[in-house]
Amino acid sequence: MSEAVEKINEPESTGENNTKTQSLLKAAWIIAFVTVISKLIGFLRDVVIANFYGAGMVSDAYFYAYQIPAISIILLGGVGGPFHSAVVSVFSKMIPNLNQKASPEVNKLFNTFLTSSFLVFLILGVLVFVFSDVIMKIIISNGSPELIHLASMHLKIMAPVLTVGGVVGIYYGILIVYKEFLIPNISPILMSVAIIGIISLVKHDNSGVVLAVATTIGALCQFVYQLPKLKSLGFKFRPNLNVFNNPQYKNILELLFPAILSSTVGQVYIYVDMFFASQLQEGAWSAIGYANRLFQFPVGVLVTAFLVPLFPIFSKLVGEKDYDNIRYYFNKGVGLLNFVAFPILVLIILLSTNAIQLIFQRGEFNEVATMMVSEALCYLSISIIFYVFRDSITRVFYAFNDSKTPFMVALSSIVIKFILNFFFVKQLGIGGITLSTSFVTLINGFWLGLLIKKKMSMDYGIYFKNLIKMALISVVTYYVCLGAYKIWDAHIAATQLTLAVKIVVITLICGVVYSAFAAVIKIPYVFELYGRIKGKLIKFKK
Repeated sequence: MSEAVEKINEPESTGENNTKTQSLLKAAWIIAFVTVISKLIGFLRDVVIANFYGAGMVSDAYFYAYQIPAISIILLGGVGGPFHSAVVSVFSKMIPNLNQKASPEVNKLFNTFLTSSFLVFLILGVLVFVFSDVIMKIIISNGSPELIHLASMHLKIMAPVLTVGGVVGIYYGILIVYKEFLIPNISPILMSVAIIGIISLVKHDNSGVVLAVATTIGALCQFVYQLPKLKSLGFKFRPNLNVFNNPQYKNILELLFPAILSSTVGQVYIYVDMFFASQLQEGAWSAIGYANRLFQFPVGVLVTAFLVPLFPIFSKLVGEKDYDNIRYYFNKGVGLLNFVAFPILVLIILLSTNAIQLIFQRGEFNEVATMMVSEALCYLSISIIFYVFRDSITRVFYAFNDSKTPFMVALSSIVIKFILNFFFVKQLGIGGITLSTSFVTLINGFWLGLLIKKKMSMDYGIYFKNLIKMALISVVTYYVCLGAYKIWDAHIAATQLTLAVKIVVITLICGVVYSAFAAVIKIPYVFELYGRIKGKLIKFKK
């Protein structure tokens, strides 16, 4: 079998690379498992929300309002966000021995960053609370007065979430530096559990206030959950504002501010989408939100599982100027991500409507909502390959302490996003909004892929060679699965049970056909994943 596996430009230090690769894959498997659990619970949360609130004015109000605190808790403070990335980039170079507790120097810088971040986010939280009416009028200017008032009320309740977001991101970054991958990836589960538990207990909530309160409680739980582990690593909480004439703090800010601006620009895309969605039918923004979370389930598992452990490796290799290994791990990591992403794309296009019917269609969530979510999801799924590349190459820029370039690329795409929405929404409605997102992701990835040459040569030859192979076998796999799909529908009536069985059967057919063709044309990743799975099964049997 080894002769059939194509080598991927391995550097000379093969033994060391193999050890690092095994460690990377082990971390990726652990993170993938925890992320799957987190996403499944997130799915359950969305099912519960859909059941109680459907896709209408109340759910629209909540999802419109939630976009503001989401900037803090998910976009800026989440795993992979600017605060997490800045901490990993700077502190991974300051902590050479992970077996020792944090030094006084590390502790002091940690507390400086923590204190200044908390104060800034506290001020933002107060401002959002005071001016919630104005904010919602601007964001959903085409919405009804009732919708704007309801969204403003939700935003006031969720304003405290803004205060904890950046702080949680700092916690995440420190834990990742110490290779404590589980806690940051388990933490988001707490918010989902809080939402599920609280709204299920209350049940009757015509305004969505209970949902907003549950979200705030969940965010506070994420904040508290990190504390014990940080203390065990030697981090003592001693607030200080040693921000002047502090070169290490300056290094953090030099990476952080452009990354924040870049992430905020990404949020501007969402506000553009919200503006256009408010012109569509009631429930449109909720449908786009559900579609995005369904899309983020496979993408979140893939990108989080591989890029979280890979980013510290990139940072260390940049510090060592070991560009050969950066190329090696980039091609290997992104190649594996793409290998799994292509069949996911096939399955989303084929099974999105059936999956949404099975997962969401009950209670207040009706057939109209199912079709809206399915349409949005199918157009969004096109971006999965572009998404993987863009996020991966962005981590290379961050490893070089360069977040300005991703920011400028994202900034330049705002006008493109608006123009694409203007034309696509007229023709496709909800689908036009998510299709424009796919095109913008492609454009951003393209420019980042070119501009990284200013830092180093990435050698995309192997990447594109395998990408084309995977795209071709994905097309063949799609038509094979489409045939099986039509045969099933022609002979078996649709019920909840048969829908579930159909999804499982088509997924198995897709996996088998795709893997078989990959082995025939010798795509290397199929053999590597097969070896890893086989090894896990042997260990399990023992």
